[in-house]
Amino acid sequence: MVLPATSHSSGRLVVVQPLKRKRCAGCRRGPLSLLMLEDGAPRCLHCADLGHLVFLPRGDTALTRRAREESTLSAVVVRFNRRKSRYERQGVLVEETALARAEARCLADAEARRRRRARDARHRAAEDERFAAAFTAEILRLFPGCPAERARAIAAHASVRGSGRVGRSAAGRALTESAVISAVVAGVRHVDTSYDQLLMSGVPRYEARRRIAPAVEAVLRGWQEAGEDTG
Repeated sequence: MVLPATSHSSGRLVVVQPLKRKRCAGCRRGPLSLLMLEDGAPRCLHCADLGHLVFLPRGDTALTRRAREESTLSAVVVRFNRRKSRYERQGVLVEETALARAEARCLADAEARRRRRARDARHRAAEDERFAAAFTAEILRLFPGCPAERARAIAAHASVRGSGRVGRSAAGRALTESAVISAVVAGVRHVDTSYDQLLMSGVPRYEARRRIAPAVEAVLRGWQEAGEDTG
């Protein structure tokens, strides 16, 4: 294994995780799990005046960045990758108190993110509730004879966020008449006809829709005419 020729890299102290058993050139301790090179000779962290630092493995970028910001003294830890023939970063050495402060900052951020997610979820839920109510109202305007509970169920089903259903389409969000009618037709098709049973028995979708079309039209006409009679 060829160790780095210097203990500095881009203005940073570099500590090595050796692949071979090494002893400190100063105190003869060994084998060393971490070492630093001074004039080409391996030194243990105590002899290199880094023994008070703690190791933070790579993986949490925010924590690493903040720990280095908080730490007056720090070092990059690297290990040689034989397959790639290069040194790769394994983590950093930082002051223990600096790591504690960095962890506190990250926890505070995590709590802030949790609260923001909760606020966003409440905001989306309120938006969804308002939209479903508007969708329901439009169903009842077009089909006055539709039971209110059915209208609410159709609107709720059609407007589920992320579902890709007609209520979430651009036309659906605009409450266009065609989108609302499509949602109602779909609801009637599944609830008031034998459509689902036909699909389960192997009837092709378009043929099943053709067969139940008169039943769908009858339900829609009944809901429309009920409103006309009331007027």
